[in-house]
Amino acid sequence: MNASVSVARVAPHQHVGSLLRQWRRARGVAQLTLACEAAVSTRHLSYVESGRATPSRALVLRLCEALQMPLRERNTLLLAAGYAPQYRETDLDTPQMAEARRAVDFILAQQEPYPAIVLDAHWNLLATNAATRRFLALFPQCAVPEPANGPRLVFHPRGLRPFIANWEEVASRMIQRLHREAAAGPGNARSRALLDELLGYPGVPDCWHALDLEQPPVPFLCVRYRHSGTTLSFFSTITTFGTAQDVTLQELRIECFFPADDITRSLMIELAG
Repeated sequence: MNASVSVARVAPHQHVGSLLRQWRRARGVAQLTLACEAAVSTRHLSYVESGRATPSRALVLRLCEALQMPLRERNTLLLAAGYAPQYRETDLDTPQMAEARRAVDFILAQQEPYPAIVLDAHWNLLATNAATRRFLALFPQCAVPEPANGPRLVFHPRGLRPFIANWEEVASRMIQRLHREAAAGPGNARSRALLDELLGYPGVPDCWHALDLEQPPVPFLCVRYRHSGTTLSFFSTITTFGTAQDVTLQELRIECFFPADDITRSLMIELAG
């Protein structure tokens, strides 16, 4: 099928109230605040969370909007409340996604001669531009098991890890981001599984097993790769579809890598030539 309704799996014991309560607590929102945002009485919201009342479809959607839930999880909450899911998950190869696919291809092409990759919500690699393939060819020893995944490429001993000069700094920031994603809501079991996998690799410090709220932020982080006696430095930006009403589009991330110095810029141009 080219398009389908996307939902996360709901445990048999989970009703809409328990899921809603988990999301509210994950977002750190008080019951009174959520009730005001969703234009519902606190008493009725309390009844919904306790299972004493079933919310209307309109109320479920208002609650999802107030909690800024991802589209996939909105479908899950609707299903738990006994309603049909609303948002579709459409394959990028279908005709109705032609313009979105063209936009993605345009960004990948315009990023040349610098690398760019397309990722899903769990950092799996969906597509790359030619510059990415040229860059990875600089490290023929790199052999990470499938499926190709951005964090796995950084953490796996047979990935890019041996070539990243500031690996601890980069990996620490990455693991903290995954901690936040795994804790962002009850539907993030796959993020939790990826986090557990990365934490299980050799050489990962024990202190990374918990979210570090004291780690000071930095304006942006450069990744420095060792190659043939020199250092290549990149920073990146991430592009998303801001008005997506489809699960596939909302979960797409396009990460573009830019040279952080003249040596890196010159080598990328040279490889393209």
